[in-house]
Amino acid sequence: MDAIRNTVLEAWTTEHGYSSNSLADAVNRAVEQLTGRVGGLDGSSVRAWKAGRVAWPKSATRTALEDVTGLPAVALGFVPRGRPSPTPAPSHQEEHDMKRRTLVGGIAAAAAAAAAPGTASPRRIGMSDVNRLNKRFAEIIASDHRHGGQPGIEERAAALADEALNLQNAGSATQRVRSSLYASGAAFRSSAMWAAIDGRRYEVAKAHMREAQSLAEMSGDQAIKFRIWSHAGTMYRHMGRPADACAANDVARNLHLTRRDPLFASLGLARQGAIHGTAQNRTDTRRAFEQAQDAMLRADPADHRPVWLLAFYDQAELDSLALSAYLSLGDYPTAEYHAHRCLASLRPHMVRSRAITTTRLAHALLAQGAAEAATATAMKVPADAATRHARVSRMLQEFGAALRATAPRSTTVQTWTEHTTTWRTAA
Repeated sequence: MDAIRNTVLEAWTTEHGYSSNSLADAVNRAVEQLTGRVGGLDGSSVRAWKAGRVAWPKSATRTALEDVTGLPAVALGFVPRGRPSPTPAPSHQEEHDMKRRTLVGGIAAAAAAAAAPGTASPRRIGMSDVNRLNKRFAEIIASDHRHGGQPGIEERAAALADEALNLQNAGSATQRVRSSLYASGAAFRSSAMWAAIDGRRYEVAKAHMREAQSLAEMSGDQAIKFRIWSHAGTMYRHMGRPADACAANDVARNLHLTRRDPLFASLGLARQGAIHGTAQNRTDTRRAFEQAQDAMLRADPADHRPVWLLAFYDQAELDSLALSAYLSLGDYPTAEYHAHRCLASLRPHMVRSRAITTTRLAHALLAQGAAEAATATAMKVPADAATRHARVSRMLQEFGAALRATAPRSTTVQTWTEHTTTWRTAA
């Protein structure tokens, strides 16, 4: 007998935007979460499901698929072994009409269930819901790297954290899904925290931090715990509280994750080096960056890591943190060296980081007596970052004050003054 196409699964994948390959990838990840081993599906496996050649997947695959979709296998059109087969395959036109009726019928059924609470099973929340949230998390990360510190980014991230929590009460879910939702909420809240830190809104950042820490504990996700405590260390460093910064960063560095993955260890050490620089601990600063560099070289680039880490932490970020530390120590030649290394390897999307690094390089050059080169460097900072990013604006104001103190009444000061006037006009 010819195989019967699974038009229900086809309709579901169309509605939710999955290709055969992307659904296979999602199920493979879910299999790994369930069994500890990566699933072996590919696009042809999913096409076999759709074509009806596989009417009832294996147990682990079935459970993983249910986690991804939030639906039981039978609701996706699969037929358990031993159950009578459905009617023969329809014609092409009948198949098209059936897909349409399946989609419309599904929407109508959902509406009816919502209209009559208590008469139908509650909605099942699955990994597909988590994945949709996490796609929006990637958008937040991208906005942060372009603009940084903006209240709008903070508000969007906080709203998405609330959305993740609301999903907890929207229906039934496995413990794995619930933990993932808490982790997503913590990730969003930590992004709101970072936007507030970057915008120098420290009291607001602390409120986001407390909420993020609570959600992270409920999730049990070590990576997000690391992110939050590492952010806390950076916040206290910017506030001029190196002892608190060191204590917070130590919480991140002492997580088991840093012993398993050298890249997390490297980030923790690099941020520790920046804190030591603020505290004027020259020897500890140098040692921390040497260890951070060694750990980065030991990290396997192929290891799976969260999107927020991959989006920013690399050699350029390590050099950026070293630049900050050596500026604090007054070691301006070393700071300049790390600034040039950072700028040479910064990825194109790191717009905010490029503005910060360029400003710090201007400070390092000015401190070495190169006023003209320093001014030319500072003038490369885009007007948008110079006027709208709190950290960059403050550093450029400090640069202008130092320039006027170093070379009063010089043509360089006049050039800088005229240039900043164009920024104010543009703003």
